Amino acid sequence: MARNVLGSELADCSHDPVTGFYRDGCCETGPDDAGVHTVCARVTAEFLSFSASRGNDLTRPAPQFPGLQPGDRWCLCASRWKEALDAGVAPPVVLEATHARTLEWVDLADLEAHRAPE
Repeated sequence: MARNVLGSELADCSHDPVTGFYRDGCCETGPDDAGVHTVCARVTAEFLSFSASRGNDLTRPAPQFPGLQPGDRWCLCASRWKEALDAGVAPPVVLEATHARTLEWVDLADLEAHRAPE
């Protein structure tokens, strides 16, 4: 059973749009997930702009991907969330749906400071 950063069972992140490396709605990870898509974030306009400036435009629709809008939940790469944190544009995080492996990149205190409102 996968664990979240709080030590309990990993909750789903989003089924609309369907997120996760395995496209199962969960920020689960495994050996084939080189990007470590473990942070369940509620994306903001500032973060989406930041991500696009880094070469990953998450607002652009693609086959089987509608493109993200501010407020959508999405499993982000742990390293990209950390990069956004360092740049001052980290989006809010759903801790219950953020995989424990995220703690290899960021401290729990930083995640808690960016906890998404209920």
